[in-house]
Amino acid sequence: MAQARVAPHMARFSTTHDEKKRGTMTKAIMIQGTASNVGKSLITTGLARAFTKRGLAVAPFKPQTLANNAAVTCDGGEIGRAQALQARACGLDPHSDMNPVLLKPQGNGGMQMILQGQRIDAAQKPRFTRTSPHLMQAVMDSFRRVCATADLVLVEGAGSPAESNLRQGDIANMGFAEAAGLPVILTGDIECGGVIAQLVGTKTVLSSADAARVQAFAINKFHGDPGHFADGLTDIQKHTGWPSLGVIPWFPEAWRLPAEDVMDLRPANGGPCRIAVPHLPNIANFDDLDPLAPEPDITVDIIAPGHPLPGDAALVLLPGSKSTIADLAAVRANGWDIDLAAHIRRGGHVLGLCGGYQMLGREISDPEGIEGLPSCVAGLGHLNVTTVMRPKKHVSRTQATVIPSGESLTGYEIHIGETEGPDCARAWLKIGARLDGAANETGRVRGCYLHGLFTADAFRANYLTTLGGSSRVTFEAAIEDTLDALAHHLEAHLDLDRILSLAKRPRFSEP
Repeated sequence: MAQARVAPHMARFSTTHDEKKRGTMTKAIMIQGTASNVGKSLITTGLARAFTKRGLAVAPFKPQTLANNAAVTCDGGEIGRAQALQARACGLDPHSDMNPVLLKPQGNGGMQMILQGQRIDAAQKPRFTRTSPHLMQAVMDSFRRVCATADLVLVEGAGSPAESNLRQGDIANMGFAEAAGLPVILTGDIECGGVIAQLVGTKTVLSSADAARVQAFAINKFHGDPGHFADGLTDIQKHTGWPSLGVIPWFPEAWRLPAEDVMDLRPANGGPCRIAVPHLPNIANFDDLDPLAPEPDITVDIIAPGHPLPGDAALVLLPGSKSTIADLAAVRANGWDIDLAAHIRRGGHVLGLCGGYQMLGREISDPEGIEGLPSCVAGLGHLNVTTVMRPKKHVSRTQATVIPSGESLTGYEIHIGETEGPDCARAWLKIGARLDGAANETGRVRGCYLHGLFTADAFRANYLTTLGGSSRVTFEAAIEDTLDALAHHLEAHLDLDRILSLAKRPRFSEP
């Protein structure tokens, strides 16, 4: 296991003289992909662990992310969960500068922008738009601070550089690579088919200047003997002029690592203890499911819209939501409210986390229209609590104690809204001097704002026992082992020495 290494920048990157000296020697390289979900995040994570194990001070960076699955940073901000995992692979505490722009889709068709960890409020929005020069300046400021702490910065792109309609004002791919003077590695996904066209087509669409930034390519998710694709590599090289770094076989343990994209949210078929999770349209922070999926006694069943909640589920888990009121409407539209009431009558357990907790109450009020138009809607009514949406967003890492067992939990809170009512008298978490959560009179219906409950092995084991299941996994150790295995996988199939040789000192103007 790689030794954890906490970087010296964990407040707001106030760079010291030594760090400024290191920053002048830092090299960086950018990993882009031919499309979304081709494996950029996983490859960047594996490279981060591999180069860290070689003794380099490595740091991750992603200019812009589109995701609702966020992580809370040491400086009290939000970044994409993939960058938090990459920081972990480097032995670093995640910091908001590692992902300065986080875009979070909302149920009303809007987009919430998180800039350098903090939500952009209404007064700031006219200044910061997705194509704003102020946005690039903020991104470059964050990048400079990250570079001041590392020997090597691994930069991850977003989506595809071939989206030529988005090139003007781009900060996510070639626009950032141009601004920072970075070389690019382009990754293609062979599993979905057409990988030759992916790479050759990208070269065709790119401007000559952008195409010249691509220094090499790699093929990802290959099933079988990579040697069988030798002719394919030759064809790609012939049509693009780009050299190959290798063919990466499918990494079967990838599912053990925390996922960021909702496209990665899949059922986990295990044992007879079934946990049903409605797939909400605006599901957020679904990493709560990660520690449950590897448990051999547990089946995590993601229920797609149009399908009923299974009658034999031991637990219905209502996950977090970026737009609670809109997702509550989806619960009713799918008939899940009726299924949930029947589940409770049968004596089944229910756990609502964050937005799911708010839905379980009697009422959700949004008087200021934070999630859309001002409104007040009836909740599902299984907890005697009410929620009022407030402008102030609560974002923090949190240490908690379970009442009354005394188990210790480390998680995070990230929500808008305050919940109170008679069932809060049965709070089951203590956070400092504050109580959190609520339960009904039977204790089988519970809710709370704390994410990350199940990462604690002792709590997870005890909770699963109440459902008739059991726990056999040491979750955090399993993640570290998987990161090491991923690093070994890339060492075996990619030319990592070549990648290091391609990395260059970034270019940025002095502040």
